[in-house]
Amino acid sequence: MTKSADTHCPYCALQCAMTLKSPAAPAATGLAPAVQPGPAPVPAGPGLERPALEVNGRDFPTNRGGLCRKGWTSASLLQHPGRVTEPMFKGPDGVFRPISWDEALERVTAAVKDARTKYGADSVGVFGGGGLTNEKAYQLGKFARLALGTSRIDYNGRFCMSSAAAAGMRAFGLDRGLPFPLEALDTASTILMLGSNVAETMPPFVQHLQGVRDAGGLIVVDPRRSATAAFTANNGGLHLQPLPGTDLTLLLGLSHVVIHEGLLDTDYIQSRTTGFDAVVRSVNAYWPERVQSITGVPAELIRETARRLASGARQGGSYILTGRGVEQHVDGTDTATAAINLSLLLGLPGSARSGYGTLTGQGNGQGGREHGQKADQLPGYRKITDPAARAHMAKVWGVDESLIPGPGLPAVQLLKSLGQPDGVRCLFVHASNVAVASPDANAVIRGLRSLDFLVVCDFFMSETAAEADLVLPVLQWAEEEGTLTNLEGRVLRRRQAIQPPAGARSELWIMARLAEALDAPSTYSDDPETVFEELRLASAGGAADYSGIDYAMLDGGAAAYWPYPAGSTGTPRMFLDSFAHADGKAVMTPVAPRRRRDPLPNPDPAAKPMTLITGRLLEHYQSGAQTRRVAELLASQPEARVQIHPAAAAAMGITDGAEVSVTNERGEVVCRAELSTAIRPETVFLPFHFPELESANRLTEAATDPISGMPEFKFNKVWVRLAAAATPATSLLQTAEAS
Repeated sequence: MTKSADTHCPYCALQCAMTLKSPAAPAATGLAPAVQPGPAPVPAGPGLERPALEVNGRDFPTNRGGLCRKGWTSASLLQHPGRVTEPMFKGPDGVFRPISWDEALERVTAAVKDARTKYGADSVGVFGGGGLTNEKAYQLGKFARLALGTSRIDYNGRFCMSSAAAAGMRAFGLDRGLPFPLEALDTASTILMLGSNVAETMPPFVQHLQGVRDAGGLIVVDPRRSATAAFTANNGGLHLQPLPGTDLTLLLGLSHVVIHEGLLDTDYIQSRTTGFDAVVRSVNAYWPERVQSITGVPAELIRETARRLASGARQGGSYILTGRGVEQHVDGTDTATAAINLSLLLGLPGSARSGYGTLTGQGNGQGGREHGQKADQLPGYRKITDPAARAHMAKVWGVDESLIPGPGLPAVQLLKSLGQPDGVRCLFVHASNVAVASPDANAVIRGLRSLDFLVVCDFFMSETAAEADLVLPVLQWAEEEGTLTNLEGRVLRRRQAIQPPAGARSELWIMARLAEALDAPSTYSDDPETVFEELRLASAGGAADYSGIDYAMLDGGAAAYWPYPAGSTGTPRMFLDSFAHADGKAVMTPVAPRRRRDPLPNPDPAAKPMTLITGRLLEHYQSGAQTRRVAELLASQPEARVQIHPAAAAAMGITDGAEVSVTNERGEVVCRAELSTAIRPETVFLPFHFPELESANRLTEAATDPISGMPEFKFNKVWVRLAAAATPATSLLQTAEAS
């Protein structure tokens, strides 16, 4: 019998709507468990020519029936032969072998108790992910703090949204990525998009840019001529191509023009903001010609951009959108703040037809940071240091407030502590591939290997799972129920469409069983709706209030934008009447560029100093742990390629396709060159989806923004030269599998 389920894509925060339908004929069954790690694609063969489910795009405001290549192929992984279907324990010989769930839970329980006895509760750590459902993110925070008794929990959203979140909280008193529905962009006159390549990272998004592009009002800031920047061609708008790491200076220059040409909204500034005078003083030194000398963006383009934004605000509306390209820096919070200051000068936030927003990246990047897996937060976006918040959570959980630990360590510091005498000795990893996705990945891998015990919950043997002592098989997206929150702050239903393998378990089940074994206080359910009902109580009265949302409402198709207090109708467009600070006003904060650390001198005279930026490809997602296993996607982008300008390449004797070495004091990447005039001559670009010798994060620095804890992914000094060897830079795992 053919069945179907309406759900949402498992990848990015656009959360495109789709319908999953079981084929008329039964699909292949009886998959063998994955014994060793590896990125093997879905092979062709009897019973595996098609996935277990057919994917169809579903009409929905964000994607309007469209999907990207990742979404169309997402069901391929549900029957991947490399799927982990039993708990896998690594023996003394380094080989994984299946064990029973009873034994697996006993081993985890013993490891936790041993670490706590020897080193204290904070020797146990938890690293979560922005791909977890709201229910799992919520219960993971509760499990860490009450069942494990540790403060050491953070998640990979620290690598993604933390700077934008910190800037939003500072300016507005509340952080929701887009404080307006995505469809609001359809009628805009001008959109300034900084540091985001949506045409490749979330292609259906581009539909919402078509109107502004037709009006010639799309302005894209990116050091590369990305697919999104190319969308400005043929009178579609402007492409500003600054030097990497100078976005903050560019934004100060734009604010300078707005102020000194009288383009600002004075009534709005007076009635709805504070801090204007200090911001005026802070931008006085950034006139366009000076900004041009720092950023490389022509002064006239700076003036034209400011004028277009101001004109758009008076016509159909102007929007300023930021992405990781301007936020993943040691001054990322200040850069996002500068973008917010510019938007406030123009009167955009809280307007009925203009606004400022930041583009959430991960599937549940928004909901994942609201309900307790961040080091400094409790559910409902409450501060863990707030006595009222702690008292509220203690009441919901039925425990004494003293049992709730204080703030822990943000992700980079948490990973740096692995295996250290006063650091984490036993680590849980959920929905994250830290061995590939973390800055200074070589150091992170060394930390993973120094742990007393590492347990990874995953459905594939990722590069992080390969380092584990124990891998616990969990459910994939189409096998579970739950909720997620998309980039608009809209809560969505994930619906089960297929039965999971017999040996796989939900993280909710795992946490409930371990909490029982550890004699943990409070209760832990393995039923998603039960957990969501508790989440509603936990979030009630908080900044991210979900108390008025329930499964029945979502199943009925309601558009549920938080904050959604009980008895309300939700908040599709925020800040129309006031901002979330006590006085109802937005805060403008003066900011200035920060000097970066000078890199170590290069010992190789044949290498050329360059600036490395990293990012995504259309075909892959995050660390590639999933998309590198889809044959169609891997065939399109089978390896990392370093993008170099032809002029720079010629000076080093590098030809297209030649093997190139990219190095700095942290490591080396060896991969093929891709010559392109889309990148600045002093800059190289690497995608971060690939492991081992092609892992871009071997080179990224673990320096962090002092406010948000965001690592410096988008600005790293490297040395580039023609590689000494001429053999392909094949992944070590791929080589091992081929043999």
